Amino acid sequence: MYFIWLFIVTAFWTIIFGIAVILASPFDFRKGEILGYIVRCWAKTIFKTMGIETKITGLENLEISKNYIFASNHASSLDIPLLLGFLPFWIVPISKIELKWIPFLGWAMQAAGHVFVDRRDHDRSMLSIEKINKSLLKTPRSILIFPEGSRTNDGGVKQFKSGGLSLGISTKMPIVPIAIDGTFESLNKNSTKFIKKLLIINIGCPIITKTFKDEDRKKLTKIVYDEVKKIKYECT
Repeated sequence: MYFIWLFIVTAFWTIIFGIAVILASPFDFRKGEILGYIVRCWAKTIFKTMGIETKITGLENLEISKNYIFASNHASSLDIPLLLGFLPFWIVPISKIELKWIPFLGWAMQAAGHVFVDRRDHDRSMLSIEKINKSLLKTPRSILIFPEGSRTNDGGVKQFKSGGLSLGISTKMPIVPIAIDGTFESLNKNSTKFIKKLLIINIGCPIITKTFKDEDRKKLTKIVYDEVKKIKYECT
């Protein structure tokens, strides 16, 4: 029953806020910041309507006035709205290309300036990363990435891919390791039902990328991976 209710609630608020984003987009003179705020309200509203409790730790590690690359483990379809709703930053997630064509949600994401990567095509994926890099240099804001590439099957943290994390080297933006707890148990990729759980966002200390060079991509990826695993298993 909760699974069906979650679907109805998500669909309803996606349509309402999707329309709001589309209507507001011509008046967003700050190139997506207002639309990002609407998306944050969309996410929070879904969790509030469902009565899902959330908790965030480690926010004191960050400066609200700065921009970061948030790198998180990926266990559930709840991860994106959870982070968009409760991280108090203007965040643009790097999303898979399939989301671009979902009615209302995809339209709203496009209007809000979200970026999409075709993971099935390596060359197109790299071109998308280059486009994101130029966009960040032109209009600074925070980025959300899931370096695993897809949701975990067992709740553990899979190996990270270096593509999205390389933005930390090219933009010199700090990378913030994040470990999410509770979403896998609540709604994993093989779930046929939704279970209410306390969802926790554990934030680590920013990893400074200014000294890293292009040839250090794998080294940086391992550092971020180790930090996410450390936070996840120390906090559980």
